[in-house]
Amino acid sequence: MKIVVCVKYVPDLSSQPGFGADHTVDREGAGGRLSELDEYAVEQALQILDAAPDTHVTHLTVGPAGAAEALRKALAMGGHAAVHVDDDAIAGSDAPATALVLAAALRRLSPDLVLCAMASTDGGTSVVPAMLAEHLELPQLTFANEVALDPGGGTVRIRREAARATEHWEAALPAVVSVTDRSGEPRYPSFKGIMAAKKKSLETWTLGDLGVPADQVGAASRTVVDEITARPARVAGTAVPDDGEGGRLLAGFLSTHKFI
Repeated sequence: MKIVVCVKYVPDLSSQPGFGADHTVDREGAGGRLSELDEYAVEQALQILDAAPDTHVTHLTVGPAGAAEALRKALAMGGHAAVHVDDDAIAGSDAPATALVLAAALRRLSPDLVLCAMASTDGGTSVVPAMLAEHLELPQLTFANEVALDPGGGTVRIRREAARATEHWEAALPAVVSVTDRSGEPRYPSFKGIMAAKKKSLETWTLGDLGVPADQVGAASRTVVDEITARPARVAGTAVPDDGEGGRLLAGFLSTHKFI
């Protein structure tokens, strides 16, 4: 069984990242980290590995040089190898362009199971897993709270919590599966795991290695940010002492602002 976990290097929100002149995140001025939601996908791969030691787990990312840090974090949690697609032309790629590059890398890796998070913590589009399934012509099972492989290795099953029901879905392998943050608490990297991660294989590929034309990613992305506006500063609210008229004043406020 070969599993590839797609992970992303995202800005560390605690560093309050800004934006560059091209309206993309200023990654030089902000720290980065493995997307918290991706840790749940890594955990699901490692749970499968725990149950089936002959499973091979590879972590895959597309991003700048710093993205190797996200891969090392994933390797410290567990797994065998990592692949980093790093090319200057990728900068500024939107979800479709990113999916195009990931799909090309996945074709080269030829996994039985592709695991993704339900979204990234920076973009939050939740569409990349579906796009990967389309590119690779594979079945997709999304927003899984629980993932299980058939003992025979031929199918993958998930449990999904829908609005009004618990759904159980099954697909033949190979397949693409995305997991939620309710799929199981990610493990913390141990000191032994952190040291071992430094010695694990981490390959770097370029667009040329994957046969992806540079004019289909980056500046050629379909999504363009035209304008960025800072969030307005929070202002103090109005305190209304309730001297018996509080209900009337509240109703007036709600009515004025068309809440009722």
